[in-house]
Amino acid sequence: MDWMSSPVFTDTLLKLGLSALLSLVIGVERELKRKPVGLKTSVVIATFSCLLTIISIETAYSTPPREDINITMDPLRLAAQIVSGIGFLGAGVILKRDNDNITGLTTAAMIWGAAGIGIAVGAGFYVEAAIAVGIVIIAIEFLPPLMIIVGPKRLRMKELLLIVRLPDEKDIKRVVDHLAEPGYTVEKIRLTTLQADDRFTGHELSVRLSIPPKVDPGLIYSDLRALDYITSIELDILS
Repeated sequence: MDWMSSPVFTDTLLKLGLSALLSLVIGVERELKRKPVGLKTSVVIATFSCLLTIISIETAYSTPPREDINITMDPLRLAAQIVSGIGFLGAGVILKRDNDNITGLTTAAMIWGAAGIGIAVGAGFYVEAAIAVGIVIIAIEFLPPLMIIVGPKRLRMKELLLIVRLPDEKDIKRVVDHLAEPGYTVEKIRLTTLQADDRFTGHELSVRLSIPPKVDPGLIYSDLRALDYITSIELDILS
């Protein structure tokens, strides 16, 4: 068991442990927000990325030379393939909802970042990896609330998706005017003809609406429900 007391073994344990510890920070942040990629996934990605980086570096420097073959090895070639391959995992969490809203981009970036942590620690860049994790957590947790307070007005607005069903076409303009009257911004409008068993049943109005942050979306929902020419309402808070 002399190999267990060797500096290489101790250094490998340190790298794998630190990589897992730093990835825990990212994993916990995703778990708290109920995102698809949480604690376990982040630890697995970072730890195995770190292991592959260690193997790549150690193999490049420990492979004995041969006189009959000229072997030139790039110590980080395997690590470069990790960056490319991890994109498949990231693509799996990017979703497009029925309302054309795309989600999962930050989580996909976090997957890529967890691999980056493993590569950085595996290559011996401990401080740099820790600083990168700190910057990312600050940017995700503290920057958005700050931008809501001091950022441009557009960034402070809440985005809603309203789906309203009406039996009469002439009421479509009435709904749009009703939403714009308080000063809300109508970003996008989509109209759909509703049919059941080849019979016309009404119109569906989909509106993307920007409202001030202090406005309660529930009040908008209640206000629209009070209109007698609306059949049904759906409200989705996008941001």
